[in-house]
Amino acid sequence: MIPSKPLAGLKVVELGTLIAGPFASRICAEFGAEVIKVESPDGGDPLRKWRKLYEGTSLWWFVQARNKRSITLNLKHEEGREVLKKLLAEADILIENFRPGVLEKLGLGWDALHALNPKLVMVRLSGFGQSGPMKDQPGFGAVGESMGGLRYITGFEDRPPVRTGISIGDSIAALWGVIGALMALRHREVNGGQGQVVDVALYEAVFAMMESMVPEFDVFGFIRERTGNIMPGITPSSIHTCADGKHIQIGANGDAIFQRFMRAIDRHDLADAPDLADNAGRDARRDELYGVIDRWAASLPLSEVEAILVRAEVPASRIYSAEDMFADPQFLAREMFLSARLPDGKPFRMPGIVPKLSDTPGGVEWTGPQLGEHNAEVLGELGYSAEDIAALKAGGAI
Repeated sequence: MIPSKPLAGLKVVELGTLIAGPFASRICAEFGAEVIKVESPDGGDPLRKWRKLYEGTSLWWFVQARNKRSITLNLKHEEGREVLKKLLAEADILIENFRPGVLEKLGLGWDALHALNPKLVMVRLSGFGQSGPMKDQPGFGAVGESMGGLRYITGFEDRPPVRTGISIGDSIAALWGVIGALMALRHREVNGGQGQVVDVALYEAVFAMMESMVPEFDVFGFIRERTGNIMPGITPSSIHTCADGKHIQIGANGDAIFQRFMRAIDRHDLADAPDLADNAGRDARRDELYGVIDRWAASLPLSEVEAILVRAEVPASRIYSAEDMFADPQFLAREMFLSARLPDGKPFRMPGIVPKLSDTPGGVEWTGPQLGEHNAEVLGELGYSAEDIAALKAGGAI
């Protein structure tokens, strides 16, 4: 017997577009929640057209909307809003990432929804949160990464700040949203409480990841600056280029690890140096140490560098491209690529499920649906007849 997924029985309604809201509901869907994605009838989620398109639809869409049912509702239409209220009356979680105030103008703010369904948990993802002087301003992940402190420290000291290659701020906010939703559900179910709002601001989601930034500035007035690939105070930990032009990240900043590393590259003098026995001492000589490691890595091809580091049990990794991942035995052993089919039957692979639960693992039942693919199914479950649904469509409500 196949075990049920851990979130089976939960109903989630998603009023989200692009990344933060849809990623949060995707996690819920992968672990068994019934997720109904509400989209605008005039094209739906813009993510459907982002980045690389296959026959007119984003490949990202097929991943981001997997296991979800898609319905279309015109929320500017009174009958469209009535359908949504029927959905929310029996939902456990609402996930939305509109700008604050939009749902309130539609008569769908927290007070109205809480009165409709006191057990509803409302996850609200926005640039700056539901309060404060900036709450009404638009804000994407890039803005959150900038305000939250990440962009300031990312890059090299002699150049402007740079971004990471993905919208990491949105995805971090989504994770906080899911954590908050599950905590709110636990309160509701274990403590007999009611639903509540989970308010996640993109800039705060990033800010919460900034390690020791706040106390270091408050106590010492210290402002961490951009330092490229090294981490001051944690030495050696950096990226090095091998003889064949390929790159490797080496993290030998543990005391015993550093000694093993130095012996592996025949630098016993450094392995045994008393002043290099801890991070503070190594950091004081970091330019020298990075020079030693740079020259060693540059003298050998990547495969030989990797082999030496593996034998010495030094944490390291080549800098993987997607091509590297597809052939890597660790990725394959952990089932990090799932096989699926595009609408025309073409096979493709998509990312596996994270995290791995031993008894109730997540899974993928279907890929991102067509716009409004489940209108008849979902509305039928709400008691609408075929004639009712036709009338809603003719009237512009769906």
